[in-house]
Amino acid sequence: MAALQIELVPCLRDNYAYLVHDGDAGLTAIVDPSEPEPVRQALAKRGWRLTHILNTHHHFDHTGGNIPLKEASGAKVVGPEKDRERIPGIDEGVIEGQVWMFGTRRVPVLEIPAHTRAHIAFVFDDAVFTGDTLFAMGCGRLFEGTPAMMWSSLSKLMALPDATRVYCGHEYTQNNGKFALSIEPGNAVLKARMKDVDAARAANKPTIPSTIGLEKATNPFLRPNSSEIRKTLGMQNASDVEVFGEMRKRKDNF
Repeated sequence: MAALQIELVPCLRDNYAYLVHDGDAGLTAIVDPSEPEPVRQALAKRGWRLTHILNTHHHFDHTGGNIPLKEASGAKVVGPEKDRERIPGIDEGVIEGQVWMFGTRRVPVLEIPAHTRAHIAFVFDDAVFTGDTLFAMGCGRLFEGTPAMMWSSLSKLMALPDATRVYCGHEYTQNNGKFALSIEPGNAVLKARMKDVDAARAANKPTIPSTIGLEKATNPFLRPNSSEIRKTLGMQNASDVEVFGEMRKRKDNF
């Protein structure tokens, strides 16, 4: 089976949608299209025909392109079954434990709620589309969930192989990294990564994809057991969930 082609499609101010193309099967999906025009242009440039629209969650900056793209292409809209009433144009709802099929390719679905109550991730081979749950060096705000719920969701993603590429919903990496350094300044891997991130952004290049392994080494929200983070927060004896919750609260005001 040939490798998938994954193309970043910048949208709005700092959103990313992603084209996922299976050349053997003649299938092309767009993940989280906030607006239609950049997607149309990206498809036309590559000569690909849109067959699927995949949504990780209901927010308009991830679903705003659903209806116009569906009307223009006949693409099938796939999203979280537990939030189908908020997914524009949904045709198929999916749940964790179900293996969704992209042609002959098996695509496991993970339920990773907290940013929204029914957020999901799609796992294509060695790539995971995490929407607004896991960002490069960050995580989503807790709009519809609790710290415990988000920690559980992030823990599911951490269980994926370290080499898994992470495709998230926004270019937030530079700001996330500044926060990470503020609470774990002694992390040498983090400091080295930030040099790469700063250089990429100075050249107006994306910092995505990341990998699960790199996130585990540098993303504070995956590191509540870090002794340095705990010392910075004055929470040496707290639970991982308590430390995570305090970090999320501080990031909200960072």
